[in-house]
Amino acid sequence: MHLRLRHLCAAVAVILAAALLSPVTPATAATADRFGFAYVKDPTAPTWTPLPAAYQYGSWTPGLTATGGKVALGRFLVRFPNIGLGARGNAHVTAVARDGRFCELVRWYGSGTDEVVDVQCFRPGGTPADTPFTVLWTFSSGVLPAGVGAYASAQVTSNLLVQAYNSTGAPVTVATVGVGIYAVRLSGVGAPTGELSGNVQVTAQQPNAQPRRCKILRWGASNAEVVVYVACHDPGTGAAMNSDFTVSFHRERSVYASFGPPRYFGYLATPFAGPTNYSYPLGVGANGFGPTGIGTSIVKFPALHERHTTAQVTAIGDGPSYCTIQELWAQIGSDAVLPVACFANNGRLQDNQYSSTFSSSA
Repeated sequence: MHLRLRHLCAAVAVILAAALLSPVTPATAATADRFGFAYVKDPTAPTWTPLPAAYQYGSWTPGLTATGGKVALGRFLVRFPNIGLGARGNAHVTAVARDGRFCELVRWYGSGTDEVVDVQCFRPGGTPADTPFTVLWTFSSGVLPAGVGAYASAQVTSNLLVQAYNSTGAPVTVATVGVGIYAVRLSGVGAPTGELSGNVQVTAQQPNAQPRRCKILRWGASNAEVVVYVACHDPGTGAAMNSDFTVSFHRERSVYASFGPPRYFGYLATPFAGPTNYSYPLGVGANGFGPTGIGTSIVKFPALHERHTTAQVTAIGDGPSYCTIQELWAQIGSDAVLPVACFANNGRLQDNQYSSTFSSSA
């Protein structure tokens, strides 16, 4: 691990030492029907180059490999083998860059028996740029019993809900409340106590590969209903702009909806506390974070770096600010250290709140 990251880890040692842990009751194992995640380290690789083995995993047949390749400036296709379901499911992407580059979804689709996720990345302002990124795709069906966590997702296209999933079987609805602002209601997925819990991720989607960014404006809970306000912006001007997007919520489950496996996953949202800071198997309050400079910070997920790993980050708050994974997370023993960078619309570092999530394959 880089010496600099060792120094960054010390910044949160005190926070971690004070973290309040609570016991976790093992849940009944249940998984997404199909899923895959990967990390694109070299965004200039030709199709179909195998992607880094330590950062890819999926429900495909053992021995198969996720591959990918550049098809245009800033544009990259990721192929998940033998799990194809066409345009169904949900996807997310996060840039891995310290200079303000960002990424969006273009589309996902079936190719033979495989699932392909089409990603476009940009420099600040919206010029296409080759960029490393993390990506996931997942599809779920059926209803989970109470007491085993919850997962819900939605895809919004042309201001309309085109597909959704809710592990409780309850409704998912979307309403436009202003230019570029959407209220996504996920019924039944919240904590039984009614307190804010779980983790939210949002990704802009643009089928013509024009630059867009979407984020969490805010989210709240009323009894077991979770309401996520999504805000989207034009990266050129920073103005609010209608956009397609994907959104997902996971509580006491991984970001790709599965549990048992994985038995090592966690999430943390920086403006909040309590069960928005959660780890399995360590419980509520196990993860720590701390600033390392203007616009930069690290999140430490103790005991969660097991086998293949992935992470996603989404900014929270007003305005066109956004967040990325600053560089690939580090492993210290079994701990994962995730560096996060946040930016103003012009790509300059800026302090900002964010929602982060980390999952393993095991």
